[in-house]
Amino acid sequence: MKNRLKVLRAERDWSQADLAARLDVSRQSVNAIETGKYDPSLPLAFRIARLFDMPIEAVFED
Repeated sequence: MKNRLKVLRAERDWSQADLAARLDVSRQSVNAIETGKYDPSLPLAFRIARLFDMPIEAVFED
């Protein structure tokens, strides 16, 4: 699954650790999602979309 997480994070000048803290996950989890090694659970994907105030489809694409 492709995602725009790295771009969205960079637009806000957040580090992976900053984003991880906001999502209550590890920095390694953020890195794995950004690089496509891990697809987030549906609840986590919705939390990410809410954090960026975007529809889930705008953050993730199949």
